[in-house]
Amino acid sequence: MLTSLLFLSLAAWVDARLYIHGDHFYYNGQRVFFSGMNQAWVSYGYDWGNDQYQHRRNKFQSVINAVKNNGGNSIRVWVHVEGQTSPQFDHTGHVIGTDASHSLINELNEYLQYARNHQIFIFLCLWNGADRGNTNARLEGLIKDTNKLHSYINHALVPMVKALKDQPALAGWDIINEMEGVINPNLHSREPCFDTTFLRSSGAGWKGHIYSAQELLRFINWQVAAIRQTDPQALVTAGSWNPKSNTGLNGMKNLYSDHCLITAGHNNAGTLNFYSTHTYDDKNSHQYDSLSPFKHDKNQYGLKKPLIIAEFNQVRGGHNTIGELFTYAYYHGYAGAWSWHANADGSDTDSLATQEAGLRSLRGKNDQTNGGIIHLTI
Repeated sequence: MLTSLLFLSLAAWVDARLYIHGDHFYYNGQRVFFSGMNQAWVSYGYDWGNDQYQHRRNKFQSVINAVKNNGGNSIRVWVHVEGQTSPQFDHTGHVIGTDASHSLINELNEYLQYARNHQIFIFLCLWNGADRGNTNARLEGLIKDTNKLHSYINHALVPMVKALKDQPALAGWDIINEMEGVINPNLHSREPCFDTTFLRSSGAGWKGHIYSAQELLRFINWQVAAIRQTDPQALVTAGSWNPKSNTGLNGMKNLYSDHCLITAGHNNAGTLNFYSTHTYDDKNSHQYDSLSPFKHDKNQYGLKKPLIIAEFNQVRGGHNTIGELFTYAYYHGYAGAWSWHANADGSDTDSLATQEAGLRSLRGKNDQTNGGIIHLTI
């Protein structure tokens, strides 16, 4: 009898998955805080699929090692980006596979297994709305044309989810990074979820006023629904560029709410499990805006789901050190904090050493009342 109980206990441990209760993540009954960094890319848009990972493996693995060695537990990684090399498109802009060489799923499996071996959770971000490169027409087709979006879901997304859903290190999916980069902030609509005039003069639409809120939210809704219908335990988000579009605080609007996503896409399964937002100070004043997470407790936003500060750094950190920012997130109700970004390219990016110092500021924390456990056994 004792042997059977021990076996069942071990099986429960091995099969454990992250879950959400209230405003927080839990794993094996303990509240979790995600302390980590973004490794958005090694080569922007050219990391996954078509046998590319074998040329990026060392850099991806080195960041897993760095996060582990400095006391962190999670990494956010970009997959398709703007459709440069995955998924595989035909000449009409419809998706016909994950990638031309059919290597993407195996590559992600290998990466996720390495992450598990080092006790690091991975969040996969599918698309990027913060930039517009020469392949962006592929992504535009998926956002504007529902037949093309269906082709992506059927021929790439669902096969990916089916193949990866049992990987213990796969913590969650992020549908699109900063859709606000390409949103039209000047559209009036009788439907409040599609009226974006509240974002006028907010900075949204910095890469062009390309899409309506309705188009972008449908794009998110359908993909979330497909993921959650394929893997009911999957945890899914979409990363807002600023809380301005992710909260009703101070006259703003939560475009990512269940109501807005369902109104746009009409699929009740396509709602987010948790929220994630980004924050940087003003380049001139070096001050955070009034809605920044680093000026609020999480509960002030009125969101009834976990919220991760999914991008921030010390370079544009409002005169705070990276350790102060990580510590603020830990003790003010947030579910995690990921610095930007491990590639450390560009003037607005912290060095990898700075980000490692931020992780060390929370090393070994396990305050089940105010923050959560960071060291995890996956």
